[in-house]
Amino acid sequence: MILSACGDSDPLAADGDCSGDTLIVGSANFPESETIAEIYAEVLRVNGFTVETRLNIGSREAYIPALRQCAISVIPDYTGNLLQYLDKNATATSSADVDAALVTALGSDLVIGTPAQAQDSDAVVVTKATADRWNLRTIADLAPHSAEVKFGAPAEFQERAGGLPGLKKNYGLDIAANNFVPLADGGGPATVRALVEGQVTAADIFTTSPAITQNNLVVLQDPKNNFPAQNVVPLFNAAKKSDRALAALNAVSAKLTTRELLALNEAVSGTSKTEPKAAAVAWVNAMGLNKPLG
Repeated sequence: MILSACGDSDPLAADGDCSGDTLIVGSANFPESETIAEIYAEVLRVNGFTVETRLNIGSREAYIPALRQCAISVIPDYTGNLLQYLDKNATATSSADVDAALVTALGSDLVIGTPAQAQDSDAVVVTKATADRWNLRTIADLAPHSAEVKFGAPAEFQERAGGLPGLKKNYGLDIAANNFVPLADGGGPATVRALVEGQVTAADIFTTSPAITQNNLVVLQDPKNNFPAQNVVPLFNAAKKSDRALAALNAVSAKLTTRELLALNEAVSGTSKTEPKAAAVAWVNAMGLNKPLG
């Protein structure tokens, strides 16, 4: 929680060094991000880089300052939320429009690679019992019940354009401050447990979470695209980006589909509970990325 609240005072952002050849791969504080970060780290090592990892840093509000100060060199991110973080007035929602807008929003100190086909979007999720009780299909269907809804999400969801402000603007879903429950695990097990056990009525959970099918949860449709396209993308500090490093991670993007991402999440967060590093190495081998690029 401390990391999530920090800006430039974040200790990660104070100990960076943009010189040197070591690449430090970071991740956000949820298993999917950690798994993709381990894939990045493994492929970079295969291609001759000296690599360290700093995982589970926290939310974007923590890791972007760390990236800018070279406390980390590269991190997997998601195009739509990255754009909205960098440009609070951004309105792009399609993959192509988001990618184009990012070129300007990144500025001179950040660089992205090629976005993967894989997407993992935020979603408003409810239990099947709640969906049946209120006949819910879309987020708009939840709006008439605003006063009864306790909403669980990361703290920053209160301020982000695609968070509570967007849900109110686009669908009339108006969550009072005392009905918002901050949950710090990025839509992970604590969030799912809060939803299943009735501590919250609705929650922000990523669409590739295996918990959705495991717990028979219902993803409410978002026809107005409140949540923009969220293609997985490598995000570099510009000083740490090289053509060789970019090519290595673009090779990952070329193989990473939404189906592959779901399978990785199932391996890590499903019944087998594979460690993210082990799942990453197995995936890199299966995709033929365990040899240096030609």
